[in-house]
Amino acid sequence: MNLSTRSLPLWAAIAALINASVWGVSWFPLKWLEARGVGSLWATWIVFAACTALVLIARPSAWKSLRAAPVLAWLGFAAGMTNACFNVSLATGDVVRVVLLFYLMPMWVVVLARWMLDEPITLGALARVALALIGAALVLSEGKMVLPIPQTTADWLAVAGGFFFGLNNILLRKYAHEPDDARALAMFGGAVVVAPAALALLWVIGKSMAFSPQPIAWLGLLLFAVAVLIGNLALQYGAARLRANVLSVLMLAEILVATLSSWLLGAAQITQATLIGGAFIVAASLLAVFSGDSKHDS
Repeated sequence: MNLSTRSLPLWAAIAALINASVWGVSWFPLKWLEARGVGSLWATWIVFAACTALVLIARPSAWKSLRAAPVLAWLGFAAGMTNACFNVSLATGDVVRVVLLFYLMPMWVVVLARWMLDEPITLGALARVALALIGAALVLSEGKMVLPIPQTTADWLAVAGGFFFGLNNILLRKYAHEPDDARALAMFGGAVVVAPAALALLWVIGKSMAFSPQPIAWLGLLLFAVAVLIGNLALQYGAARLRANVLSVLMLAEILVATLSSWLLGAAQITQATLIGGAFIVAASLLAVFSGDSKHDS
């Protein structure tokens, strides 16, 4: 059945929401696998290795395209660090705090865009940074408004994940002229390289991550890999048919999905300070989406 051009944005929006939902509930399989002998870095490595293999099977030319663009190794590093930091923080920390701190990403984009894309830092950009910092202070200090310093390893990893996510988005813009399949393969492959490197580092410092999977864990890994692949394919479909600012707003649904799912299943506590701080962080993201910085989007 042929879809009219008028119906395409609806399906594209649904696709974007599917991706946001996949990552919004990703905390559950990560914690489930952790409890069944598969540490989050091991899960990241296995899941993204499976996705990378499927991409290479479906698009064998992607490897040649990637080899012809070695600069995309930086994109792979940023994507790999994003997934490693975010997944470990989700598996070990409070889900709502982790997702909110991860979405400090617009604050990092202001600095990175100035450095890597030579974009000016405007008063609007500074206002977004201020909003994000106020939100982070509320979330991290439970409403006491002290200097927003992460308190746990999971907090630090969530902030780091948001930084690398911002770097990932900046590099996607910087290398937009490179082939789509090469960029996609670099982003999938980044986790395949970074996750085992992080595992090796943990082993060196004497903090190795468990890998003694129960038989049922392999089924969980398979289902998680399928979900991640569907989510990424849905994002590619939506991103090709939606304006960047619309896509960014839809992706914020991840915060809502993560908050509701973790609260309903008892994996997170939602305090008044968290809600208010989260509102500031979301406001900073929305201002970034609708600012003049997005006027070049078609």
